[in-house]
Amino acid sequence: MGTSEGNSTVLNADDFMDEIQVGDQTCLFYNLHHLDVKAGAELARLPFSIRVLVENLLRKSAGGHASSSDVMAAARWSAKGNTSVEVPFYPARVLMQDFTGVPAVVDLAAMRDALAAAGKDPALVNPMIPVELVVDHSVQVDFHGTRDCRQKNVAKEYERNEERYRLLKWAQASFDNFRVVPPNSGICHQVNLEYLGRGAMQAKTDTHDLLYADTLVGTDSHTTMINSIGVLGWGVGGIEAEAVMLGQPYFMPLPDVIGVELTGKLAPGVTATDLVLTVTNRLRQMNVVEKFVEFYGPGLKHLKVPDRATISNMSPEYGATMGFFPIDEQTIDYFQMTNRADQGALVEAWAKACGLFRTGDQVPEFTDTLTIDLAGVVPCLAGPARPQDLVTLPDLDACFSSVLECSHPRDAGEKTIARLEGESGCITSRQPVCTPLDKKHTGIRLNDIPAEIGDGSVVIAAITSCTNTSNPYGLIGAGLLARNAVQQGIFPEPHVKRSFAPGSKVVVDYLTDAGLMPYLEALGFHVAGFGCTTCIGNSGPLHPEIERAVKYNDLAVAAVLSGNRNFEARIHQSVKANFLASPMLVVAFAICGQVDVDLTKTPVALDPNGEKVFLKDIWPTEDEIEDLVRRYVKKEDFKHRYEQIFHGDNFWKDLDIARSVTFDWDPESTYIRNPPYFKDFSLTPEDPEGFENARVLLTLGDSVTTDHISPAGAIPENYPAGIYLKENGISAAAFNSYGSRRGNHEVMMRGTFGNIRIKNQMVSPNEGSLTRQFPGGDVRFVFEASQAYLRQNIPLVVLAGKEYGTGSSRDWAAKGSGLLGVRAVIAESYERIHRNNLVGMGVLPLQFQSGDGWQKLGLDGSEMFSIKGMSGLVPHKQLQVSAKKSDGSHIDFQVVARLDTDIDVEYMIHGGILPYVLRKLIKEA
Repeated sequence: MGTSEGNSTVLNADDFMDEIQVGDQTCLFYNLHHLDVKAGAELARLPFSIRVLVENLLRKSAGGHASSSDVMAAARWSAKGNTSVEVPFYPARVLMQDFTGVPAVVDLAAMRDALAAAGKDPALVNPMIPVELVVDHSVQVDFHGTRDCRQKNVAKEYERNEERYRLLKWAQASFDNFRVVPPNSGICHQVNLEYLGRGAMQAKTDTHDLLYADTLVGTDSHTTMINSIGVLGWGVGGIEAEAVMLGQPYFMPLPDVIGVELTGKLAPGVTATDLVLTVTNRLRQMNVVEKFVEFYGPGLKHLKVPDRATISNMSPEYGATMGFFPIDEQTIDYFQMTNRADQGALVEAWAKACGLFRTGDQVPEFTDTLTIDLAGVVPCLAGPARPQDLVTLPDLDACFSSVLECSHPRDAGEKTIARLEGESGCITSRQPVCTPLDKKHTGIRLNDIPAEIGDGSVVIAAITSCTNTSNPYGLIGAGLLARNAVQQGIFPEPHVKRSFAPGSKVVVDYLTDAGLMPYLEALGFHVAGFGCTTCIGNSGPLHPEIERAVKYNDLAVAAVLSGNRNFEARIHQSVKANFLASPMLVVAFAICGQVDVDLTKTPVALDPNGEKVFLKDIWPTEDEIEDLVRRYVKKEDFKHRYEQIFHGDNFWKDLDIARSVTFDWDPESTYIRNPPYFKDFSLTPEDPEGFENARVLLTLGDSVTTDHISPAGAIPENYPAGIYLKENGISAAAFNSYGSRRGNHEVMMRGTFGNIRIKNQMVSPNEGSLTRQFPGGDVRFVFEASQAYLRQNIPLVVLAGKEYGTGSSRDWAAKGSGLLGVRAVIAESYERIHRNNLVGMGVLPLQFQSGDGWQKLGLDGSEMFSIKGMSGLVPHKQLQVSAKKSDGSHIDFQVVARLDTDIDVEYMIHGGILPYVLRKLIKEA
């Protein structure tokens, strides 16, 4: 056992070092089995996710980057609460996608400029660990339904994004440890799972290779997909990722770990998508925000890695930091299937030797547990506006009736109105409000052919996103269902825009080899691109006749997609109801053309002879799917595709860039601008003080998402961002999306709180980016009001309800808030990533006391706020807030500063992570 000094144990990391022979390699590693003897900590009781943290801390303690007390705190993790204990986590690598990666590169380029201005070497700003960026978020479905639609979409993608791609290619040439997977290659999480994920990292020492746990953070919330192969990682904000890239640890409280026991086996006809939507629903009810979730139990043997990946991917949707599956036999089989047999053998030998390989009889201690019987899962969807709102297939018709009532209210009472104002999502099917209005329909002409659409019409059907296009069982199942439909002579309705965006090119290989691609194409599911497309809001335009009919008749139309996000206005601004479903159900609803149906009883369509064709008639069997997966998902295809993953297509190769230490900013660019984060930068931070006479920018309800705060989709022409672009000579047709312009702070700050569906209660019942500017109370755009306040040096606050900042790890939701002058957010609770991002931007996240809320306290947004006690901040410090009303009366209440760790306090004192890191670099240079 380690020596004791006072009350602490001093460990020598060398005492944990062992050797292992893998093939002809002799490798060193840190053996967690020694914890029992050398640290007095029982390894068997630790969840596997915590064991990875212990290994990380033990390894970093050897270099003095973590202390013995850090190691012991993790090694003696308590199931009954460690969240007050903070440890430094050193991820082995960083994963990025282009929407979040471009602003991160912009920030690093700006830091190089700031370092040069301070008389230091700008090259000191450089990634110290491997960083891999996959360009996957920019392709849009402008073209669909033809063999050449993918090539046309890629050409349009480069036309729109050449400036951004030049920046990324410059970064690849100018930064060490920075690699870019070019566009038209796949989705970052699937590429990470199939290729970039190592399982075990290797580093050279003087005499041997050192093996250690593969860990990462990513700038996309669905980074958690990699947890399916035992790799510890989750999504963080771009500014947090930048700090990690520059050698800073990610400080975190030791988390609670929720154990989810899986028993039984999925019934025939039930998919991994049905399972993950059920898991999401159950865990959201359990409140697992900021907690680890770890899966165990006999049901694991029936879940292969693609099924596990579907579950891990949606960790942000059930609110957890991550959903972890320990390394086991299925993990090693997956390495072999994806042409990484040697790496799989290395991972297996190392994990077994060091204590990170799970065997079936191991059940560690957990903070709490939940049991899910796989046999009880039934076919389902999620929607219409939140991924946790489960709708079983027979209930979909009733659910849409509630959507229709929300869209066309006739006589909803005060209770209904209050509920709608208090929620960002619509009402679920199990709580209908009142009898819906009669459904509206209208005739249209599509390409000079008569058609009809109405309430409940499916106008978008998309097989898309990392969640499901990583799963060959779901995609081969969709191909078989398409084959069966074609053989029955049934095809999609003409008003349905259909698209297919696989997560990697291997998907097309196995679907083509299995003879299924022609059937998907016969139904209009041609490959539109290799990227996120519809799930990120890049669904592209609807047919102009459909757009006009929806707008003129105020129709409640729907989208069905195999994605993980369905927040309001995310998929398409004209679509009010969005349902997540398996790839097979996406195809089925494309054929049906309506969501206001019960497909367990109603036919999907009529065949050419007028015979009813039901879902069960075209649904493939488990044996068919398993047989084709076994025969056609081949490691040779993975070898071929990933040998050239960094090469890029001709579009990429033709991008000329100049290598330079600092970036040559173009002052005329509307895509890439030098951000103002280091304007008037001083080497000494000021201790933050309280502020007085702040105004409220918005008052918001529950479940406000980062899509509401910083939308990623289309830029409305008559909103401030659109007006700015037009003033700079950009036509509406060339606006591109908010996500693609994240390198331009002028666009993004104008787009903050810019979702057309955001519900600011100060202007209720109006929706959109509007607020009241006081003292007069005039209604103005949020951006306009914020600028007026800034000119008067008036600080701003935002009031919100529960789960503020759910959704994507969108750092611009915090950056934009800060640039608008928001000094503090006061909410009832926060989603983990957005709270971290606010801290990272120097915006103070405050939390109402339990039972309080802005409405319960009698606040309405017209008040002037003063916040005292910020000097001498410590984690979870209680602060006093006083809200002064126009009549001179005061409402006084206490809040908790959601600065959860000591490093949170440091970041807040420095005005955010970037100034903190820059001051540290200047000091150490």
